[in-house]
Amino acid sequence: MKINEPSRIGGVNPYHKQQDGKLTGAGKEKAKLKDQLQISPEAKELQELQAASQKNAADPARLAKVEELKQQVSTGTYRVDSGKIAEKLLPYLK
Repeated sequence: MKINEPSRIGGVNPYHKQQDGKLTGAGKEKAKLKDQLQISPEAKELQELQAASQKNAADPARLAKVEELKQQVSTGTYRVDSGKIAEKLLPYLK
């Protein structure tokens, strides 16, 4: 197979001229703009809450309590006080 005039392929690019035109005038100013990130106050609050919960998770007393509860659940000795659950649910049901 013989290819004649391989340089002719690069000469036909209709998009090349459009791209050059976009970089003139106001397009140059847009090209110089940098990306920006804005974090909403709600997202910042969530980050603070997450950081606080991670601090609580690292508390040795809390870790001991969690381990104790895990052991009770795994052995089947964990009992739920239905009265306490009912007291907490009652305000939501009213």
